[in-house]
Amino acid sequence: MTNQELTDQDKASQASAASTRNADITVIGAGIIGLANAIALQKAGFSVRVIDKQGVAAGASFGNAGHFATEQVFPLADPAMLPKLPGMLLDPLGPFRIQPRYFLKALPWFMRFLVNMLPAKRAHNSAAIKALNQKSIHAWQQLVSECGCSELLKLEGSLLVFEQTPFIEVERVYQSYRDAGVAVQLISGEEVRTLEPDLSPNINHGLWFTEVGHTPDPAELCHCLATQFEKLGGELVIGEVTRLANIGKGEQSVSVCVGEGVNYQSDKLLLSAGAWSKPLAQQLGFKVPLETERGYHLMMPQQSRLLRPVASFERKFIITPMSRGTCLAGTVEFGGLKAPLVEARADCLLPHAKALLPDVLASAKTSQGERWMGFRPSLPDSLPVLGASPKSDKIFFAFGHQHLGLTWAAFSAQLMAKTIKEEKTQVDITPYRIDRF
Repeated sequence: MTNQELTDQDKASQASAASTRNADITVIGAGIIGLANAIALQKAGFSVRVIDKQGVAAGASFGNAGHFATEQVFPLADPAMLPKLPGMLLDPLGPFRIQPRYFLKALPWFMRFLVNMLPAKRAHNSAAIKALNQKSIHAWQQLVSECGCSELLKLEGSLLVFEQTPFIEVERVYQSYRDAGVAVQLISGEEVRTLEPDLSPNINHGLWFTEVGHTPDPAELCHCLATQFEKLGGELVIGEVTRLANIGKGEQSVSVCVGEGVNYQSDKLLLSAGAWSKPLAQQLGFKVPLETERGYHLMMPQQSRLLRPVASFERKFIITPMSRGTCLAGTVEFGGLKAPLVEARADCLLPHAKALLPDVLASAKTSQGERWMGFRPSLPDSLPVLGASPKSDKIFFAFGHQHLGLTWAAFSAQLMAKTIKEEKTQVDITPYRIDRF
């Protein structure tokens, strides 16, 4: 029986039981991060409850580009962006934009973002990104095997293609990845089309990242994780968290208030609510510079023969082959959590996709596609918040994974399980602490 099918009497009984029933750990958030953490903690011997206001994969975990992007080792705060930034921000259909009404609100975040372009900070942040990337694919192989959904992890690599960029610049980009330790091959346009025959003859060069992957269905991956979590004995609750109580040091348990006064008790709390984590972190005593990147996709029903994600260097978007069709994604917009979807920002992806897949999408129209917008939780240093609260031995954090939530979910969950069990983690998680700001 679903929550929607419960009678009022059943809901009252459930609420009464919820007020007294305890769990070892409450995880707030049923996106890919929260679910991966819930499984890791349940396997570690804890009894776990997951609470989400809308249910499994209701946010960015539903419609992301499906790319396990371990080649993305560079922080988003790149000095090379500076001369391009004004034009990018002013273009309403550009790949990177701030809605005018949101500019002043986003300004403090961008000031921190600019500071993270400094060479020392950029090197530090890149090292911390690579530390998570290096073990992410292996962690995902383990997780999908345990969940019985290995078909949802494809390891065919990905392509970054170039149409008009001079070869000297292509070589520079290639060398930057090589110097960062990324497994990559520089290939010609002909070699690109040998790998992916549907791609345009206008592509002159490509970078083939050989050790990354993708999923053909991000939402289904989340639902498989949720099913495994419940098989392990976990509890999933749908409801909006309104208040946190008993969160100081020395308290016997944490109280999570859901909706109209339903209280769930647990010994510990893990905040993993993605873009909605900021106000809850504030209740826990932390002012975190978390901003919302509104990411768009246009899911076209046409199926290509693509075996792997294909990103365009010049066009700044990505095409991923998925079970529901061909997913076009990649635009970023700062506009907060409340502004409605801007259809034009999804629709503008189709002309770019037609240029790369001219035969597949020749007659495609935006009206055939499914527009979607989700909220990426991003911090100005491109690092997530992972670890324990310095203010309470009951509180833990796993949020702010920006564009790499899907990539880092399985491995960061392993790190958090060890942290909560007070065991040594596979990598040093100090760079991700919540009080680094």
